Amino acid sequence: MLTKRQNLLETIHGGNPDRFVNQYEAFAMQVPNGFSIHNPAPKPGQHNVVNAWGVTRSWPEGTPGAFPVHTPEKIVIKDIEEWQKYLKVPQVVYDAQVWEPFIEAAEKVDRNEYFVTSAVFPGIFEQSHYLMEIQNCLMAFYEYPDEMHEILDVITQFELDLAAEICKYIKPDALFHHDDWGSQQSTFLSPAMFREFIKPCYEKVYGYYKAHGVELIIHHSDSYAATLVPDMIDLGIDIWQGVMTCNNIPELIKQYGGKISFMGGIDSATIDFPGWTVADVEREVDRACRECGKLYFIPGASQGLAVSTFPGVYEETTRQIDLASKKYF
Repeated sequence: MLTKRQNLLETIHGGNPDRFVNQYEAFAMQVPNGFSIHNPAPKPGQHNVVNAWGVTRSWPEGTPGAFPVHTPEKIVIKDIEEWQKYLKVPQVVYDAQVWEPFIEAAEKVDRNEYFVTSAVFPGIFEQSHYLMEIQNCLMAFYEYPDEMHEILDVITQFELDLAAEICKYIKPDALFHHDDWGSQQSTFLSPAMFREFIKPCYEKVYGYYKAHGVELIIHHSDSYAATLVPDMIDLGIDIWQGVMTCNNIPELIKQYGGKISFMGGIDSATIDFPGWTVADVEREVDRACRECGKLYFIPGASQGLAVSTFPGVYEETTRQIDLASKKYF
């Protein structure tokens, strides 16, 4: 029987996996780090928590994550033409002893079985609209392109500085990076605008990680983003995590399998809700595994970590994927 790490590599390289990769099982996720402990984040039910960037976020009960609060007084960049006045980049470099517990946690991982996986979120696009409010941000791409390039450059440099610390202390095998690039209907930016503004940022950031020993890059975007898959491949993304059924996943696998793999196929909203049942999960897991096949596909819910909004859903999804492996392998 292959290890979890071996089975994932067989799956994404078109080899001979002996079962489905079961959601996040191959990733020993290292979420806290030397920066994140200085970057306050709300827990479920907490409201109006201000992070190191000055962004206010709340996490209402029964929702899948924390969201920025953008009442006028809480928007960080209140005037994009004077963005330097408002944007204060948080400290990212800390003494080595701050990283010691995270180094210790990574060293305990059996790297033959798992990928030590550093997690970074929000991403570059998300950070820009966290700071500005999403409608203001999207309009600014058209109305203030020079200022948007400058803001994105600042965020990118922060990400590069954080990457240097992560690679220095954790030495991860994989990077799990969030950045939602669309709704369920379309991408937030046209492919041409994405290539002008966002892609150059990730060329630097993902290029840095790959150049410093990171084997796999997993990018989370639980959205429509099929039109950006060629760009994901260019950026060195190995796995698009969060891929939803609004994308034609079987067709994407047929067209791009071998260049990139797809993790998801089960929209969280279809299984992770009050009153969910085992039958709901069984139906969606079986459909995803049947439609998408054994190679270049990792079945799992579309949410961006090994969690669920409602108790038991993640564990039941894991159980059903194990059953699907017995059925299809």
